[in-house]
Amino acid sequence: MYTIVQNTHLRKSKGIWYLTEEGEKSLKFGPVKLLATATEKYYVWRGQQVEKKKVIKIEEGNIEEERQFQRANLDQLDEQGITGIKEYVYQKNAYEFQDLVAALLRAMKYHTPFISPKGRDGGLDIVAFRDPLGATDPRIKVQVKHKPQTTIAPDDIRSLMGLLNKSGDMGLFITSGTFSNEAKRTARESQTHVSLIDIDEFIQLWKEFYPNMSDEDKNLLPLHPIYFLGSNE
Repeated sequence: MYTIVQNTHLRKSKGIWYLTEEGEKSLKFGPVKLLATATEKYYVWRGQQVEKKKVIKIEEGNIEEERQFQRANLDQLDEQGITGIKEYVYQKNAYEFQDLVAALLRAMKYHTPFISPKGRDGGLDIVAFRDPLGATDPRIKVQVKHKPQTTIAPDDIRSLMGLLNKSGDMGLFITSGTFSNEAKRTARESQTHVSLIDIDEFIQLWKEFYPNMSDEDKNLLPLHPIYFLGSNE
């Protein structure tokens, strides 16, 4: 019974329990009043524990709200960053965008022995290989179109497909715009493999392979990461 009235009535020292002065006073209450007092103090103590749990839950809720707020901020910053990168790319001329594409391919471990010089290129802008000698398939023939805010039509895809005339050839079409659904279908149904990369995928790939680039290539489209506290979840 005394233990219910908490440790103001009992003290433990070296394994022995001792009655405190408060405990001695409680003995004078008599059994009925002592039980009532102990019960009252118990419910006070229990209420305090409930309030503590509420505070803990509120704190945990605040932490989760803070995480959601941070995630929303990160999403907003990421969206703003992508918008800024797009605007930067849009300001490039056609040959500068072509250089960006070649830099990305090098970061992806391809060799780029041929990058079309200024002038007529016959529809072929870059040739990329897995090895320096070009002895390993596939040989990637790249068509680059710097047409921001423009949708690439299927005829452009068919023009690239016409250049894939050797065994081991693969087509890659990269644009600073987007592809029509018909252009995507044309690439899917091609007898030779043709990959399409629009501006959004180009930016994602640039971000992914940016650490692999030389300083010279990084300077073509420099990025600066921002770090925030994360979680182990």
